Amino acid sequence: MLKISTSPHMQSPVDTHRIMLDVIIAMLPAIIAAVLFFGLNALVVMTSSVAACVFFEYLVCKFWFKTRNTTRDLSAIITGLLLAFNLPSSMPVGMIILGSFMAIVVAKMCYGGLGKNIFNPALIGRVFLFISFPVQMTQWPKPEFLKFLNTDTQTAATTLGIIKHLDASTSATAISGKLPSYYDMFMGNIGGCIGEISALALLLGFVYLLWRKVITWHIPVYYVGTVFIITGIFWLITGETRYDPLTHILSGGLLLGAIFMATDYTTSPMTIKGQILFAVFCGILTVIIRLYSAYPEGVSFAILIMNAFVPLIDKYIHGRIYGQRS
Repeated sequence: MLKISTSPHMQSPVDTHRIMLDVIIAMLPAIIAAVLFFGLNALVVMTSSVAACVFFEYLVCKFWFKTRNTTRDLSAIITGLLLAFNLPSSMPVGMIILGSFMAIVVAKMCYGGLGKNIFNPALIGRVFLFISFPVQMTQWPKPEFLKFLNTDTQTAATTLGIIKHLDASTSATAISGKLPSYYDMFMGNIGGCIGEISALALLLGFVYLLWRKVITWHIPVYYVGTVFIITGIFWLITGETRYDPLTHILSGGLLLGAIFMATDYTTSPMTIKGQILFAVFCGILTVIIRLYSAYPEGVSFAILIMNAFVPLIDKYIHGRIYGQRS
């Protein structure tokens, strides 16, 4: 018997749960790196954030929406992990819970839940905490490899924080004594948020997501490539260390944002051309904020600003209709 229904008609065995599980697996290298360099404090931050996000989503589903429990799709766990990745290892638990509330209840569930939110929930939680608690959000405990019971309160400036205060008059000797090496930045032996420090761990997650076809390469490559090209041009012209493109890529939240947050299905464009445009402008905004604002980091603000333009991008940039001749 003929059955008539609306598109899409294609079916896939891949569901939301499977996709979210793949993302969690891709995060494992960054989780391990966070614990190796920041000890059990990083584990406390991640556990608190994930538990709070799952709890708040469960409460909303049960008492507000009065629908089935959506925490089983694992999206709340990913939001919790991404929020934790954007926090220092010294962040108080109470503030983490407040940030989780903003991420889940305000930024996600108020819009209707997964697939309906306009802005990336984890970044909303991160920016809220950054604006509300700037002191706690800018204290970076010094990483100590394999020191799991890291109770030392000694702090270390982030790489971007250091180069923010460099100028052309800074001597090469002074610069070399302040900045970490490329190797330390690549491995993760630098100050920063717990999930952004190790470029190696994030790239391993990127390779896994590509292999599983969870994301495409367009947004991460064009985002990072834009930052590299712009800073590289300034670096070649001026020779100043603060424009060093490799430093901008290996430090801060660029790789974390480009791989795990700018590629979010809900808050990124649907078409390849739209994704490229989205990524390029994310890169431009990141460079502008990093170099010319009071903040040393600009990834969170850049992605959230471009999230607001995604509906406009999708409206004017359409994909080719299936079956249409090119």
